[in-house]
Amino acid sequence: MRKLTYFIATTIDGFIADKDGGYDFFPVGEDVVAHLVAEYPETLPTHLAPHVGVAPDTEFRHFDTVVMGRGTYEPGIREGLSNPYAHLRTYVVTETITETLDPAVTLIAGDPAAKVRELKAEPTGKGIWLAGGGRLAGSLIDEIDELVIKTYPVLIGSGIPMMSGVFGAHAFTHTGGTVLAGGTSVATYSRT
Repeated sequence: MRKLTYFIATTIDGFIADKDGGYDFFPVGEDVVAHLVAEYPETLPTHLAPHVGVAPDTEFRHFDTVVMGRGTYEPGIREGLSNPYAHLRTYVVTETITETLDPAVTLIAGDPAAKVRELKAEPTGKGIWLAGGGRLAGSLIDEIDELVIKTYPVLIGSGIPMMSGVFGAHAFTHTGGTVLAGGTSVATYSRT
């Protein structure tokens, strides 16, 4: 069975964006980009990947599918990107967007957990990347198998939390991690 990984950037105080959805405060330095290129190149937007050294024929190690909420998808639309991750099968969970500008983007208007279970049950393929946002992650907590959390050395005090909603405790085991030169930590947790 394929696994769902919530791979996300957060502040020390647990926010993935400010209250308006902005994330310009993340100090994304060369160390972070180098780490992503080496370990998770599939998480780089399609239009940026070649500019940071990801070759078009790069074989991705972790994911072949991305699931995101409308709030994660819309900034790309505003920048003219109808599919920011065109190199992955792309699903957007939304009840407000009724059609997409890119036929390769599949909209999920119903139960996202049911769709994720369907994707996880596919007989082949790499993992599924849950790219955000916090409410979607909270609604999918029972389906999340792994967390990869990039914690940037910054506090913002308030904003959009890494995960929100009503759910009980879920135990995860720390399975790896590294601290990059600029102070960003990348930690991996697997569901216990």
